[in-house]
Amino acid sequence: MQLGLRYETVYRYEEPVAFSRHDLRLIPRGDRFSRVRRFSLRVDGGSPVRFSRDVFDNVIASFFFSEPMLELRFDLEIDLELEKKDAFDFILESSAVEMPFAYDPRLIPILAPYIKRQTIGLLIVPNWRPPGQGPAGTVSALVELNHALRDCIAYERREEGSARSPAETLRLGRGACRDVMVLLAELLRGAGLAARVVSGYMGEGDSLSHRAEGSLHAWTEVFLPGAGWVGMDATNGVFCDHNFIAAAVGLTPGDITPINGKYLHQGTIRSEMTSRLEMVRDVDRSL
Repeated sequence: MQLGLRYETVYRYEEPVAFSRHDLRLIPRGDRFSRVRRFSLRVDGGSPVRFSRDVFDNVIASFFFSEPMLELRFDLEIDLELEKKDAFDFILESSAVEMPFAYDPRLIPILAPYIKRQTIGLLIVPNWRPPGQGPAGTVSALVELNHALRDCIAYERREEGSARSPAETLRLGRGACRDVMVLLAELLRGAGLAARVVSGYMGEGDSLSHRAEGSLHAWTEVFLPGAGWVGMDATNGVFCDHNFIAAAVGLTPGDITPINGKYLHQGTIRSEMTSRLEMVRDVDRSL
């Protein structure tokens, strides 16, 4: 199947401003089920783009600006070829079929940062108890956790601002996808599992009405022996299939910020940001 991504972000200022270096983490990471067929990235100011890879192997597009501007615009066009993926088409190692389980000692030094919790305090999810009182099937326990978070956290679209703390999201009972992403990661880490956060794109589901559809999305990945990194989208209560296109992974939300940079001005001025994401199904292969 062919999918076109058309993403635009515009920053507007009441006076000309200078800019720091801007880093974009918007380029699909690519895997067995997704391949980039066409790529175009345009930006105001004539800045050349420089590509690199960070410590998480995310592709970073960096821009440097020499002149002040009233408006900064990023336009991204990507055509992808997607292959259908069953979110549950994996086989766990026998040691990981039931929770709780222990990772292979050889993996611990690598996974340790992803297991360490980023917050302090007990997190209680309504209608869900973490495995601990005897064995529980790993996949079924994670499916139940995904469903519990979807049911108890109402979706809230919030374009700007950092992710809320897990405790705050639970207290409010609502949150944007990045809030739910962080909450799920902390719950998985609290259960002794390695988890990382993900940002990217979510295409239209085959049979589901997805929360956050039509905008950049955020979800969580858990490392399961035998399966590797498995995507969990607690905002929608589903495991991730080919409709989830990762652009960046990391330990914290700061590692996966889609656009990172600052404007520079002597005083405080009014500004606004608008963004638009369009998904084009069955895009022309000849483009």
